[in-house]
Amino acid sequence: MGAVRRTGWVLVTGGLAVLFCAGAVQAAPAGPHTPGDPTQYAYLAAQLRESPVHVSDQIPREVPRSTAPAFAREARRLGVPTYVMVLPQSSYGADADGLLAGVHDRLGRRGLYVALSDSGLDAAQTYGVDLPGTADAVSESVYAMPYDATPREVFRHFVEVVTSGQAHQRAEEARAAHEDEGLDDGPGLHTDTTERENQSFVTGIAVLGIPLSVLLVTVHALQRRRVRRAAAAGGGVRVPTARGGAQGGGKKAGKAAGSARQRPVAGPGPFPRARLLPLMAGAAVLGGLIAFTASQVFDDTTSGDGSRPTAADMRARIDRVSAGLRRDPLYLDPESRSTLDGAERDRLRKRLRELDVPVVIAALPTPPDDESGGSTELLAKQVHDRLRRDALMVFADPSTGGIELVNYSPRVDDSYLVDRPRDLTYTGPAEEQLGRHLDELLTYVDKAPRAKTGGRPYEPPPADDPVEEKALPGLFTGDFEPGMVIGTFAAGLVFGLVAAARAVVRRLVRRRRPAAPGAGGAAAPAAPDRPTLAWLRRTARQDLDALTAALEASVAPPEEARRRAWECLDAAALLIDGDSDGRIDADAGPVGLACAVVLARAGRTALGEPAAARQVCHRNPLHGAARRRATTRPSDGGAARSLPVCEACRVTPGPVLRLRSSGSGGRGGYVPYATLPGPLAALGDGVGIDQLTRDVREYFGVH
Repeated sequence: MGAVRRTGWVLVTGGLAVLFCAGAVQAAPAGPHTPGDPTQYAYLAAQLRESPVHVSDQIPREVPRSTAPAFAREARRLGVPTYVMVLPQSSYGADADGLLAGVHDRLGRRGLYVALSDSGLDAAQTYGVDLPGTADAVSESVYAMPYDATPREVFRHFVEVVTSGQAHQRAEEARAAHEDEGLDDGPGLHTDTTERENQSFVTGIAVLGIPLSVLLVTVHALQRRRVRRAAAAGGGVRVPTARGGAQGGGKKAGKAAGSARQRPVAGPGPFPRARLLPLMAGAAVLGGLIAFTASQVFDDTTSGDGSRPTAADMRARIDRVSAGLRRDPLYLDPESRSTLDGAERDRLRKRLRELDVPVVIAALPTPPDDESGGSTELLAKQVHDRLRRDALMVFADPSTGGIELVNYSPRVDDSYLVDRPRDLTYTGPAEEQLGRHLDELLTYVDKAPRAKTGGRPYEPPPADDPVEEKALPGLFTGDFEPGMVIGTFAAGLVFGLVAAARAVVRRLVRRRRPAAPGAGGAAAPAAPDRPTLAWLRRTARQDLDALTAALEASVAPPEEARRRAWECLDAAALLIDGDSDGRIDADAGPVGLACAVVLARAGRTALGEPAAARQVCHRNPLHGAARRRATTRPSDGGAARSLPVCEACRVTPGPVLRLRSSGSGGRGGYVPYATLPGPLAALGDGVGIDQLTRDVREYFGVH
C-alpha cells in the first residue's frame, strides 16, 4: 500500500508540474526573443534599475556618459516610462530586439525600451504600455536622419516623430524619399573637414573674385563712357587726311598732299587715378562684407552635436577594466555578448593561474570612438599604468574573435609568439573559435622561451584630443588662399565675358539702326530739323567713321563714285579738323558740323548708289540724296524754281533745316540754314554735291 500511495503522489505531483509549466509557457511574453548572454542582460538591467538611461563608457568620443541627462530630458516628453541604452554597435550583435527583450525580462518593468548605438537607432519596443507610432518612428528615423547624425540627435528626432501624431505618414514619406534617392545618403547634418575645405575655397573665390569683377567691369564701363564723352566733345574720332595739295593760307592750308590715309586715333587717356582709388576702396569694402557674411553663414566651429567628453568620461572604461583585472586575470566586458561559455571560462582561469608568467586576458571591443581612438597598444598602456604590474596582456574582441598581444612581461620572449605556428589563427567566428584560440594561445605562452631581460613595447602615440578632433579649421585657412587665386582668374574671365557681350550687343544695336542712304534705297538716317550742337558733333563722328569704313571695305567701286566719296571725305575733314590732329575741333560750329554730316552721308551714298549722290534735299540736306525735283515759289514772290527734294519732302514738304549761328556759341536762336554764312547755304539754291565740295575747298583756300 505504501508503494502504491507513493506512486500516486508521484503521478499527481508530475501532473501538477506539467500544468504549471504549460501555464508558464502561455504566460511568457510574446514577441521575438533570441537567447543571449544572461550576464549581459543582467548587467544592463542593473544599470537601468539605477538610472533609466545607460550610456556606455566605450564610446566617449561620440556619446560621452555625461550626456545621459540630455537623453533623459527627451525621454520624459514621451509620457511613458522609457529606458534608453546607448551601446557600441558590436554589443547588440545581429538582434537588438532580442537584447531589449532580454533586458526587459531581467528588469521586469513596463515601458518603452530603446536601443541606440554609435550608428543610430537600432530598435525600440513597448512592454505593457501603449505608445502609438513607435514602430513607424523607428522606420522614419532610419530613413530620414542623415548618416552623420549622432545618437542624441537621432533619439530627439525619434521622440519628435512619436509625439507628432503623424508617425505613419512621416514614415511613408521618408521611405518613398529614400527609394527615390537610391543608395545616395544625401547631405550630412554636420560640417566635416572636407566640407569646411570646400567652404573656405568658395569663400576665397567670392572674397576676391566678386569685388575684382565689379571693379574691372565698373572701370571698363566708366572708361567707355569717357571715350564716348570725349568723342562727342571732339576727341577720339577717325578723320582722314585731305587728298588735295595746300594752295592757300590760313590754318586749313597746312594739310599735306598725298594718298588718303587715316590718322592715329586720339583717346581720352588712361583712367584717372583720383577716380580709381575710391573704386578700389569700394571693392575692398565689398570684399570685407562678403568675408563677414561668409563667416556668419559658415559659422560652424565643430563637427557633431556639441557634446564634449569630460576627463571622467575618457577614463571610465580604463578604470572599469583595470579594476576587473585586479580581481580576475580573465575580464569579460559585461556590455558585450560573451562568446565564452562557463566551461571555457573556468578552463582559461585555471590555466592563467598555472602559468609561471603573468598573463591577463581582457575580452572587450576596441571601437574607434573609445578613449584610445581604437588603438589596442594605447589601451594596453593605459590599463598597464593603472594595474602597476607587468604582464603579457591579451585583448580579445568578443564580436570578431580578433586577438592582439601587448607584452609588458619581462620574462616572456614574444618573438616566439609572433612566429607562432600557422595552425594558430587569432581571427575567426568568435562564437565558435575564440575560446579554443585563447586556450591554444596559453599553450604557446607556456612553451615560449623565457627571457632574461624581456623588452618592452614601443611607446604608442597619444590619441587625438576628442575636442580638437571635432574642431573644424578656420574658414579663412586651408583652401582659402587657393580660392583667392581661382577668384582672380574668375574675375578676369567674367570681365572678358562682360566686355565681349557688351561688344556683341553694341554691334547688334548698330546693325538695327537706320543706315545712311545708299545702295538699294536704304532708309533715311535721323535728320532733325533743329539739331543740337551735341547731336551734330556725335553724328559727325559716327558718319565719318562709317564713311571711312565703307571706303576701306569697298571693292573696285566705279571711278566716279570713288572720286566723289573721297572728295566728300576730304571736304568734311577741312570743315571739322582744322588742327589736323584727328579730332573734331573744339570750336567747330553748327554750320560746319552740319555740312560735314551732309558730305559724309553723300559720300556713303556715292559708294552704294552713284547716280543718287549728285544732289541732296534742299529743304533739309540732312535727309540725304534727292531723287526728285519739286517746283518751289519763293516767299518774296519771285519766279518759281525746280529744286531737288527727297522722296518724303516731295510727297509732303518737311520743315526747313534750322541751325544756330556759329557766333552764338550754340545758345542763339535757330534760323534757316540758307541764311547762315558758309558753303552749306548754297544747298538751299539746289547746288550739287560736287559743287559743294569745290566750294568747301575754295572756302578754305585748298585746291
